Amino acid sequence: MSHVRRAPRRWGRGFTLVELLVVLAILGLLAGLVGPQVMKFLGSSKTKTARLQIEDLSATLDLYRLELGRYPSTAEGLEALVKDPGNLPNWNGPYLKKASVPKDPWGNDYQYRSPGEHGPFDIVALGADGQEGGEGDNQDVKNWE
Repeated sequence: MSHVRRAPRRWGRGFTLVELLVVLAILGLLAGLVGPQVMKFLGSSKTKTARLQIEDLSATLDLYRLELGRYPSTAEGLEALVKDPGNLPNWNGPYLKKASVPKDPWGNDYQYRSPGEHGPFDIVALGADGQEGGEGDNQDVKNWE
């Protein structure tokens, strides 16, 4: 009988603990550098979304004014774009595709005033904090700026 020669077994084919720790450290550094940039991008996209929604609401309010001769009052609010306030014979709404007025990207109602302090109407999204003023994600988004 002939002897079959076997290659010596190598038990060290996996990763060592040091190699795993180096990989985890590199992943941690990448997450630390990329994470804030992603969050900054998400915050700015909400601000851009609010600006676009305010522009759409402004255009819809202009259409409302063309048909009815005036903008909705502050008391009637933006709801007048989706529900007949009851006292307007020429109301041909709803003027928005959805059955309700959209909320701002942070889940709050848009602030509406008519007549406005900066034009025929003012529309404001109060930002992430829901308070007037602020910077960054908390800044107000307005139709006159």
